[in-house]
Amino acid sequence: MTNALPAYNELPALFAIELDNLGAITLSGEEQIKYLQGQVTCDVEDLKQQKLLAGGHCNAKGKVFSVFRLIERQEKFFLIQASSSIADSLAELKKFGVFAKVDIAQDTENAYLAIAGQNAAEKIAALFQVTPDSETPVVHDNGATIIYLAGKIARYLIIDNSEKLTELVNTTAIPTFTQPVWDMMEIADGFPMLKAPYIAEYVPQMLNLQAIKGISFTKGCYLGQETVARMQYLGKNKRALFALSGADSSAKVGDIIEKKLGENWRKAGDVLAAYHADNKQCYLQAVLANDIDENTELRIKNQQQALTLMPLPYSLNTDLD
Repeated sequence: MTNALPAYNELPALFAIELDNLGAITLSGEEQIKYLQGQVTCDVEDLKQQKLLAGGHCNAKGKVFSVFRLIERQEKFFLIQASSSIADSLAELKKFGVFAKVDIAQDTENAYLAIAGQNAAEKIAALFQVTPDSETPVVHDNGATIIYLAGKIARYLIIDNSEKLTELVNTTAIPTFTQPVWDMMEIADGFPMLKAPYIAEYVPQMLNLQAIKGISFTKGCYLGQETVARMQYLGKNKRALFALSGADSSAKVGDIIEKKLGENWRKAGDVLAAYHADNKQCYLQAVLANDIDENTELRIKNQQQALTLMPLPYSLNTDLD
């Protein structure tokens, strides 16, 4: 494994990422579908056909505890997410779960590994008997689950026990990076990453969940649904998630982003995630005003280096289908 932290345009054609800070909340039991349907923003009923869903878990006020990718593995639902958001979300799910026939826990049986790059599909085909794709994004092979994540750079997320994934890494002669490279790819693909102090701070639309098809507006009631619907139908949401890049920045989670107004600087938003490449290039995920102009001058508070908005792979248009 290499400790190098490449810039986005320096990523090789094939590489792996050991995901020490990725985990999952699991649900199983007789009422797992019914229970989860009343707790999260996505339509759990769609999982049977689509195999992979994005979604959010909110509190009663519609503020997001976690953003996850939902799959089914070995008769359990896996809410795959950054480890930093698991504790709060798990506690809330368990609090209401006592009234349902469902078992809710943090996954401690599996490890997580990504293989990515333009040659990743070929490598997955050599390692497994079946390769997921956009039509069939989740497959299972000999105890492993392989998930295809479409994006600017294709990623395949592999879930299996740690011994098998360690053996896979050791016998696969490709560059292997650490967790921060995954974070950079999440930033570039506009997938929200929540850490303190931003857990239960934003409603789903401020994190672009409607843009990544993580909200169902037709499925009925769930925790926080009234706030989410009001934001959508009354057009009250004024913020959105963005990716930014810059050079020589020491930005970190919790920093304030400022915008220039005339000769003055005013707060524009907050940094949710940050990645710093070895070449001094940085990539940030931030919540800003959703109508911000791409020519607006931006910086981190008390720093002089300019930040530039990066294009996201989806539209922020909030119109309903």
